[in-house]
Amino acid sequence: MIYNLSIEEENKEIARRYKDLLKGAYQTFTDEDKKEIRKAFDIAVEAHSTQRRKTGEPYIYHPIAVAKIVAYEIGLDTTSIISALLHDVVEDTDYTIEDIERLFGENVARIVSGLTKISHLKKDQDASVQAENFRKMLLTLNDDVRVILIKIADRLHNMQTMDVMPPDKQVKISSETLYIYAPLAHRLGLYNIKTELENLGLKYTEPDVYNDIAKKITQSKDEQDKYIESFSNIIRESLDQEGFNYNIKGRRKSIYSIRRKMLSQGVSYEEIYDKFAIRIIYKSTLHTEKFDAWKIYSIVTDHFRPNPSRLRDWISQPKSTGYESLHITVMGPLGKWVEVQIRSERMDEIAEKGYAAHYRYKNQSEKESGLDDWLNKIKETLENPDSNAIDFVEDFKLNLYAKEIFVFTPNGDLKALPKNATALDFAFAIHTQVGMNCRGAKVNGKLKPISHELKSGDQVEIITSKNQKPNVGWLDFVVTARARTRIKNALKEDQKIIADEGKEILTRKLRHLKITLNEKIINELVSYFKLRTSLDLFYRVGTGSIDNNQLKDFISKRNNAFVNFFKNRIKRSSNLEVIEKDEISDKYDLLVFGKEEERLDYKMSQCCNPIPGDKVFGFVTINDGIKVHKKDCPNAISLQANYAYRIISAKWIDSTKQDFKAILKIYGEDHVGLVNEITQIISKNMSVNILSLNISGNDGIFEGRITVSVKNQDQLQKLSDSIKKIDGIETVERIYKH
Repeated sequence: MIYNLSIEEENKEIARRYKDLLKGAYQTFTDEDKKEIRKAFDIAVEAHSTQRRKTGEPYIYHPIAVAKIVAYEIGLDTTSIISALLHDVVEDTDYTIEDIERLFGENVARIVSGLTKISHLKKDQDASVQAENFRKMLLTLNDDVRVILIKIADRLHNMQTMDVMPPDKQVKISSETLYIYAPLAHRLGLYNIKTELENLGLKYTEPDVYNDIAKKITQSKDEQDKYIESFSNIIRESLDQEGFNYNIKGRRKSIYSIRRKMLSQGVSYEEIYDKFAIRIIYKSTLHTEKFDAWKIYSIVTDHFRPNPSRLRDWISQPKSTGYESLHITVMGPLGKWVEVQIRSERMDEIAEKGYAAHYRYKNQSEKESGLDDWLNKIKETLENPDSNAIDFVEDFKLNLYAKEIFVFTPNGDLKALPKNATALDFAFAIHTQVGMNCRGAKVNGKLKPISHELKSGDQVEIITSKNQKPNVGWLDFVVTARARTRIKNALKEDQKIIADEGKEILTRKLRHLKITLNEKIINELVSYFKLRTSLDLFYRVGTGSIDNNQLKDFISKRNNAFVNFFKNRIKRSSNLEVIEKDEISDKYDLLVFGKEEERLDYKMSQCCNPIPGDKVFGFVTINDGIKVHKKDCPNAISLQANYAYRIISAKWIDSTKQDFKAILKIYGEDHVGLVNEITQIISKNMSVNILSLNISGNDGIFEGRITVSVKNQDQLQKLSDSIKKIDGIETVERIYKH
């Protein structure tokens, strides 16, 4: 869409959007509030007056839109709306944080500072500016959670208006969104925003998948609407008889969650049975709302048979995000499973608005805030940030999307932990020192090891010993960020002592070999031994795992051009052979990189095993050259979010010679001779080698995995299509090792 408003029309539109911002806000404003918001608006208009968005629109449209999301959808206060209007002023114009503090006070200045990106860092071979920005933003949880809420609103509007961006920018921004912003929105209870961020993220990272599911949802919309109406009509009469004041809504599963379910369960769109839910929202008092929820549950289950394994009671024990609701899955009309969500208006408001609604109701509720409890736990992690920003963000993410279990202390207190948490996680949740000295645990009265995985309802007593201390093996089974951070910090203290000794030993050994230890030599050694930091290097020398012979080998190979080539990341040097178009023939299996389509050395990543024809990208590693990943690799989002500057485009140019490994999962009805039929089709028709074949049958149903050696994706597709034609075969899909 071409933007072509005149200056006069533009000014009218800016004024209209500003009035719209104030009109439907969640909070009510005093005259003083309106005056301060107006002042912030005027400054933002003036500061951004010469700037335009990529669409051609005035830049001020963006801060107004972000402020509107903050006011309407998150329901934040005047301070937040002012901060949202000013969020890009310091980064993009001549205003400073000091100016903001002078005009609007310390609170607004602190929030705007938290929203301002780190523009550059000291030169560091492995520094990710994006990870440092994530870390800076996450550290503001210590001071003011509003920084992150406004940042989420900022990201939502950027995602909503990203069509005009170049494709590589769309992928980078969408990957960051799926990697950190959607999980944060989820953790802060902003479920509507989380869903929209996930859908938009998928739209740009996997457009074909997104469009295919969106089209199927649109095609089945009328049918679903009719079904929801027929379901609702059955229970309306009973709800009316009981005198409930209620509203019934249908809620479709998001495109992103359908995609996630298709991947995790290995099913097609048609095979997902619970594509929508029905939500019953009732009016109630705080005193009777729990009783009313179970009364409605009783009415629904009078009409429809429930699935007992799918009952989720988040009213008796709310999620630590503050979310309260009763979820049941029932067998609806026409033999379809339907999820029914039962919640009061108060619960629904907290589910929709999250943070702001939670605090609005806080004084009326005696329950401790799950969000406050989480923020307090997180503060301990934030106060000891890891020296490596990527590790810090990854550790922090552990606490975002994790499903919860509830465990009892010996005194009967309830502790919320992530699913798969161990006795050691529980020990650290009680107190850092209890975790440090944890030797074992009594779970439901029985002695268990510290690695024992806990389940909801377990009662746990920790056994400690003064002689016990953390070891590196503990990191293999703890799942909470708090435990990981504490263990890493303890290990680092020990590591530092050994590393100090190691540095002295290394200096001495190199001096004997006529080399002075300096920063350049340290970097070369770190790269040569494939380590991450100089601390790792000194530690290994201190423990003796790097000996004299290895140091001598390093010196003899020191001038190796390959190591130097990749040490400072790939440089597009003129001596690299560029593929001439007439060289591309059936004789070659070629993967080429970048706009110039250069031929570079690469390795296939083990996490997704790309084969020719797959959509791929190159990732420049520190020590291992270029690794090639599929675009839908499980690690793609994390790599593109943190290391966009190390991603290089890649594409296949013909592929006929080299063989590649692929794994097919086959499912269907078992019958005599089935294995023979499958192997005959593979060997006779396809000239494909079978590397391994594993088929197991159970009560007439079989599931099999076949590892085959193929030339390219077309050959693999033909193989899949041929196997599908065998009588009884239901699904054939390619799977990847995670």
